[in-house]
Amino acid sequence: MDKLESSAEEIIKIYSDKLAEKNYNVSAIIKKTYNFEFTVNDSKHSVKVLTYFGKKGIKTILQGNTESALYHEVNELIHGIPFTQNNAEIDEPESYIGTDESGKGDFFGPLVIAGVYAGKNEIQKLRNIGVRDSKEIPHNQIADLAQKIKLIADDGFNIVVINPERYNQLYTEFKNLNMLLAWGHARVIENILEKKSAAEVISDKFGDESLILNKLQERGKQIKLHQFTKAERYTAVAAASIIARDRMNKWFDDESRKLKFIIPKGASEAVIQTAAKIKSEFGEEELKKFVKLHFKSINKLNSVIGK
Repeated sequence: MDKLESSAEEIIKIYSDKLAEKNYNVSAIIKKTYNFEFTVNDSKHSVKVLTYFGKKGIKTILQGNTESALYHEVNELIHGIPFTQNNAEIDEPESYIGTDESGKGDFFGPLVIAGVYAGKNEIQKLRNIGVRDSKEIPHNQIADLAQKIKLIADDGFNIVVINPERYNQLYTEFKNLNMLLAWGHARVIENILEKKSAAEVISDKFGDESLILNKLQERGKQIKLHQFTKAERYTAVAAASIIARDRMNKWFDDESRKLKFIIPKGASEAVIQTAAKIKSEFGEEELKKFVKLHFKSINKLNSVIGK
């Protein structure tokens, strides 16, 4: 059994135990080719809980009558939030931690995960300085805004930087980007909770929220986690996206300065050519300090200059 499959089995056992503790009628866990599953029954309805494992990571879904009370109850116990057909927004909490990441789509550079704690005062101050989704902010404004965010947050922010060499080691262990992201988000949350008391966390959605929850330590397991696509609409998440992007920009600036040529972002043809230049001038071992080896770009690189 590989690590991904083992993690999926661990996750579904947690769900099964949680429902059994609440006195739900839970069947035995069955292993299928690509998932683990069990069924929850009451006198009228049944809900199947399936945890999948594969190339796209680990994902838990429910099957059953979405209008039944049982479905709503099981969903809330497993996913931590009431079931809605459209994954509706929540109102911004009065105090919470927001987390986001930068670099997951770049062949070069680290994966950077950042978190910001914001209470009422911090939320207002962050809005006043123009905090919004970092993708909407010009490159030349990021560094200044990131510095202002850090001053407002004081000791309520944290950044985890997983440089390429370490990233490649961890990816070999996890064999899945979402598992690696969950590990990084969990570390950021735990680090902030050492300084700040927060009951809720909002993060950008990249996979099943159980991935983060299962990576949290005792302190972190007490929080309520929300994951949304485009979560940068929440102030603290937007602030986290800015300081993550700022740290990413610094890596590209610093390494470009050392090499005396520009390292491009993304995974374009220019990226492949730059990687080929580094490999040609400095060797394959040195290249590993700059790139994420599981990217398909590595195959394009090998076809350009050969293994």
